[in-house]
Amino acid sequence: YEADLIRASLDAHARHDAKLKPEMKGSAKPALRAKLKLAPNRWQTWPKFLYQAGMILYGRNNLFICPVFGEFGEFTGIQNICPRKWELLAIDGVPWIRFYLDKNKRAAVELEYVGIVTRFQVFSQIFGESNRALKDTLDLQEIQRQGIEEAVTNGASYRFWARSNNWAKDADLKKERERFDEFNFKRDNGGGGLLIFPNTLDDIHQAESKPYTVDADQQKIIKDNVFDYFGTNEDILQNKATGDTWAAFYEGGPEWFGLNVAEAITMMLFTERERVNGNAFLLTSNRLQYMNAADKLQFVSRMGDRGLLTRNEARDVFNLAPLPDPYGNQIMARGEYYNINDTNDNGGAENAQA
Repeated sequence: YEADLIRASLDAHARHDAKLKPEMKGSAKPALRAKLKLAPNRWQTWPKFLYQAGMILYGRNNLFICPVFGEFGEFTGIQNICPRKWELLAIDGVPWIRFYLDKNKRAAVELEYVGIVTRFQVFSQIFGESNRALKDTLDLQEIQRQGIEEAVTNGASYRFWARSNNWAKDADLKKERERFDEFNFKRDNGGGGLLIFPNTLDDIHQAESKPYTVDADQQKIIKDNVFDYFGTNEDILQNKATGDTWAAFYEGGPEWFGLNVAEAITMMLFTERERVNGNAFLLTSNRLQYMNAADKLQFVSRMGDRGLLTRNEARDVFNLAPLPDPYGNQIMARGEYYNINDTNDNGGAENAQA
């Protein structure tokens, strides 16, 4: 997480994940629905909650969403948990999960009340794998950073070697070296960058250090390894992606994130019977305004003409304020589109074909 390229890749996902809009479907748990409509908990807004969730999921491959309980044991909200480690327990036949947090704190929650979202889930039925596969790439990036740092340091320093046979004691040689440094490199000596060598030194040569640094092609391989691992690219990191490029990232990133997080929250909030009756938590993408102006106009024209958008939904695409009811929720459609089921047997079919 301390590597700048890794942190930028995580941030690229989390920033767009935070734009997803939470919605509740159904009528179960009306008090909880009212609270979640405002915020997930009393400490965070929904964008903060979703941003943190994205950072944890892509950084740790395991996202734990736990309930916030009220005074009487009822659900009052949800929160993200980022434990150091965790383990499964069985208490009277009921599975629990225990989290080991910072500052030697621990917490345990029944597994059915924990929403779990994973990446690289292979060997476990519940948890995802670690980021061990990225270690070699991180090692190469650290070597590159150290090489650049050493090159800058050596480029701003004087180094030379010389031969001298005029010193009988090592202590005298040490004093002469200290005197040389004091005379040549002290700030107030007025030397102006000119080195003065005494006649006691012979065969003077500059010592050149040439630290190895990764060339541009190898550095690109390191970046591409990170981008491939997190499913992003340089245009996404630098906010330059539009159109098809951003749409491809959205389908593999924020859309996948929204589906999985929403399903996990639905499973933890609602019973099986409530889910069968249509109760669900959703994360929709109407806040993801990634299209350019021409694409937005084409989208609204085609979808609006066919009666698939309300006026406010069309205005939302252009980040315009909604219209008041009833105008905002009206669906406008061009007159040549007909519902065949609503027409007469003869004239209706002819109109529909026309």
